[in-house]
Amino acid sequence: MTEIRLPTEGRAVETYRMAGRALPLERRRAADFDRIAYAAAHVVADPLAASDPWLEPAIDWDATLRFRHRLWDLGLGVAEAMDTAQRGMGLSWADAQELIRRSLKEAKTRDDALVACGAGTDHLAPAPGLSLDRIVEAYHEQLGFVEGEGGRVILMASRALAASARSPDDYLEVYSRVLGQAQQPVIIHWLGEMFDPALEGYWGDKDHLAAMNTCLAMIEANASKIDGIKISLLSAEKEIAMRRRLPAAVRMYTGDDFNYAELIAGDEHGHSDALLGIFDAIAPAASVALAHLKRGSLNEFHDVLEPTVALSRHIFRAPTRFYKTGVVFLAWLNGLQDHFTMVGGQESARSTLHFAELFRLADKAHVLGEPDLAARRMRSFLELRGVAA
Repeated sequence: MTEIRLPTEGRAVETYRMAGRALPLERRRAADFDRIAYAAAHVVADPLAASDPWLEPAIDWDATLRFRHRLWDLGLGVAEAMDTAQRGMGLSWADAQELIRRSLKEAKTRDDALVACGAGTDHLAPAPGLSLDRIVEAYHEQLGFVEGEGGRVILMASRALAASARSPDDYLEVYSRVLGQAQQPVIIHWLGEMFDPALEGYWGDKDHLAAMNTCLAMIEANASKIDGIKISLLSAEKEIAMRRRLPAAVRMYTGDDFNYAELIAGDEHGHSDALLGIFDAIAPAASVALAHLKRGSLNEFHDVLEPTVALSRHIFRAPTRFYKTGVVFLAWLNGLQDHFTMVGGQESARSTLHFAELFRLADKAHVLGEPDLAARRMRSFLELRGVAA
């Protein structure tokens, strides 16, 4: 049994005995599931690039694309160039364009690759007083790029719209005009302020239930242009309430990284599909659990996925916007990239104690694919942080 010394509260260090049991890796296809499941995928930074990481993002394209093939191999779709890829938080629109272009090209080399790409307004600096015409134009530019590359669109929330809108009617106008230009149904993304503080009051109201009414009115008015909506509010109750009010043909994609297991399983009134950042980090568990669900093995689904929920809640704890750091750290522990370096220097966003608890929870959730490798990397990381082996 592998043991490792991990720091605890009060500057103490404890010996942790690892469970050391990894979930099996089995190749699957999206057709093996009865839920649509996208993993919002991270980007792998290039630590040897001659650039200033806080100012000039450098991406290791080969490693980034290998990771997407891994997700596809497990039957998961890729939600590309989303906030998990540090979109608007280190990854510029120009970088996102290259990422989208490369990812869609890779997807075309397979017959089983599900991919959808984020289109927003992040190349337009938010400022009060921006005209709605300018915001619509920015949305059209990105939507047109994704569809021009043959991609399916996830319509991201707009910081520019949040800063400029004067009423819920402004949201209704912008979304109606943008959706009118879409060539195929899109996925709407309502990203809560816990993920991005600049989006507080989205849909024209700080009260989520009041905002939900505006969002639902927009969906009902444009239902033929909408495949589904992903909401990221970290509230199972709000997601279920909205799910039950959606038009019959519009899907709910859970973005709730706190309660995804119960929301995907669903209830007698329906279920959520998935578009989750945590599926980047727990892809093997998600794949195994979804295969159990397709077979009607609900107990086995929960047996696999429930242990990952504590890990996810830790990774996404406040300040939630720093969750990307935990996702990339876990990818490094699992040998899916050779370093723990992030775009924008975001590897510094969490504390040593946070990483130690992440390691414990990942082990308990059986998502450390090679436990001995993970332990070696964790020891080297802790040594750099001043924790003696």
